[in-house]
Amino acid sequence: MGNRSVENLKVTCPCCQAKLTVDPVLGAVLAHEAPPKAGPHIDLENARGILDEQQRQREDKFADSFFQETHKEDILAKKFEEAMKKAKDAPAGKPIRDFDLD
Repeated sequence: MGNRSVENLKVTCPCCQAKLTVDPVLGAVLAHEAPPKAGPHIDLENARGILDEQQRQREDKFADSFFQETHKEDILAKKFEEAMKKAKDAPAGKPIRDFDLD
C-alpha cells in the first residue's frame, strides 16, 4: 500500500452537490451532508394572480359538480334510453354461462 495520506477526503458530488467525507484507506463514505433544498421560485408580485387563478379553478369545478348533481336524473334517464335503444338494436345472442368463461 504505498504512502497514503491518513487524512479524510472531502468530496462534492457533481450531480447533486452533496458533500461526502471519504476514508482514502478503506474507500468508504464516512459522512454525507445533503445539499440544501431550494425553495419554490415564486415571485410575490405574481402571487395574487396565482391565487386568483386557483380561486377561479375551484369555482369552475364546483359549478360543474353542482350542474352534474342537479341534472343527475336527466342524465341517467338519457343514458338508460340510449342503452335500451342499443339493446333493442343488438341481436339477441346466446347468454354467456360461467362454465364458458373457464
